[in-house]
Amino acid sequence: MTGLGVVFRPQLPPERLRAMARLADESGLEELWLWEDCFLEGGISAAAAALAWTERVRIGVGLLPVPLRNVAVTAMEAATLHRLFPGRAVIGVGHGVQDWMGQVGARAESPVTLLREYLYALRALLRGERVSTDGRYVKLDDVALDWPPAEAPEILAGATGPRSLRLSGAHADGTILTASTAPEGVRRARKLIDEGRESAGRTGHHRVIVYLHTATGPDAVARLRAEIEAGGEESLPEHGVAGDADAVAKAVQRLADAGADTVVLQPTADEPDPERFLRFAVDEVRPLVP
Repeated sequence: MTGLGVVFRPQLPPERLRAMARLADESGLEELWLWEDCFLEGGISAAAAALAWTERVRIGVGLLPVPLRNVAVTAMEAATLHRLFPGRAVIGVGHGVQDWMGQVGARAESPVTLLREYLYALRALLRGERVSTDGRYVKLDDVALDWPPAEAPEILAGATGPRSLRLSGAHADGTILTASTAPEGVRRARKLIDEGRESAGRTGHHRVIVYLHTATGPDAVARLRAEIEAGGEESLPEHGVAGDADAVAKAVQRLADAGADTVVLQPTADEPDPERFLRFAVDEVRPLVP
């Protein structure tokens, strides 16, 4: 079955999260995703609150920018969430937006090297291993978690370019793709991910999560076009969907057919009624998605 989620956009004030998380939980939404966008809302603090307010919905953080966080701190935070809320936290890490990383003095000269070193150390720590490493960016001296999770959780990587996609296949448990990824882009990503997995001797399933620009309502087309163009992209039909539940479900299915395991509906930043959007996803779109 294709998984379906919704993004809680960080353009909403943090105090809106409680109502949205509870609605997601009560309505039957599978996954509610949060972003750690600079300089809006913290991913771990928001996820911890959302998990505490709910009982069953999975809470995803997509993603934590690795230049901002020492890997030991991320491991401690992730382990705490997984012990407090087993099976319900989904953590993604990635390069972060390079301009933002530059603003805070954290921009890495080689983001791919940093992410590779980070994923290796993070996954090892969450497996309960004692880690010593002296990489270009990640340096740990005999570090181990006192409270690792009972089972090593999946760690996802956000990736776009070929090198990062191969890296994700080799060193992550799943990949997060941006909302600008069309179905053909999902197919290309799957191929590159599989190349990385093969090179590293990885087996088992590698989950792919894809965001989907989504707008519904009487002004959906105009809002979607403005959202995409504001992000510096050309507004093409394959870069999002505007319309009713049938149109959205068909767009979700196209991504699923291309290799997406989970599609996360990404409302526009100016979505006038986020709660209505979430109910639309659950009540109208979900029944149409196999």
